[in-house]
Amino acid sequence: MKLSGVMPALVTPFGANNRVDFKAFEKHMLNLRAAGVTGWVPMGSTGEYFSMSNDERDEVLKFVKAFAKEGEILVAGTNAPATREVIENTQRAKEIGYDTVLLATPFYTRPTQEELLAHYRAVLDATGVNLVLYNYPPKDGIEISFELMDALADDPRVIGIKESSGVLQRAVDIHARYKGRIDLVSGSDDIALDFMFWGADAWICGPANCMAKPCCDLDRAFRSGDLEKAREMMTVLYRAMNILESGKFVQKIKYGCELQGTPVGNCRAPLGELTDQEKDDFRAAMEPILNW
Repeated sequence: MKLSGVMPALVTPFGANNRVDFKAFEKHMLNLRAAGVTGWVPMGSTGEYFSMSNDERDEVLKFVKAFAKEGEILVAGTNAPATREVIENTQRAKEIGYDTVLLATPFYTRPTQEELLAHYRAVLDATGVNLVLYNYPPKDGIEISFELMDALADDPRVIGIKESSGVLQRAVDIHARYKGRIDLVSGSDDIALDFMFWGADAWICGPANCMAKPCCDLDRAFRSGDLEKAREMMTVLYRAMNILESGKFVQKIKYGCELQGTPVGNCRAPLGELTDQEKDDFRAAMEPILNW
């Protein structure tokens, strides 16, 4: 399986009753498809999986699988704090029809690198899926080390790593060390163009929920070789992307969807609402994107 293009890390729309709003979900995904995304990544952190029951998570995975067309990439988030839960989540995702999963490090426990390697191997051996590692130390509190990646690099089931550390040197190192073995996947949105220069053919992108066409246009401009145009686009996107990275990421993404005319509801607790000032700041940063 080859990861490529812009794949939105999907939000989960919630209705007034705080249940998943599948009608809003369909409208949202139709707009993303029209913008040119290449696939779907449900039940990542942008999808608020941490606030959802297993039944709800399965319902979302089934909905997205049924919505997807042939040729669209599907990657399921199956994360949990314990290895047993991750295996159970992954097995259910595989039964639904997902052959590839995105896995961050188990949250809260902060395992050692040896424990983390055993964790990933246990999931692979129990489920047989393809794995995209997810490195996000600012949120998870632990980094996926190069020693761990060395140990997994020749396993054909480990196909990529979504690098969300925000450290460009990590992207350069991953490209240099693992080209042809583990694909670099952009996960640091405000430096996505830099990741493209360093070999990232795919972008698992939370901001694509509210700025899909600009993200896809940026990706297409780079792939076509129009680097000046790509740089101009990244300059326009940068401010909004940077504000997203400053905190309340999911709340701002959902507010951005509202600004785009496809409201997806509020976040579930403990994620709170944006202040008026936060809305004003993000709306101002989104203005050139809304007029794209």
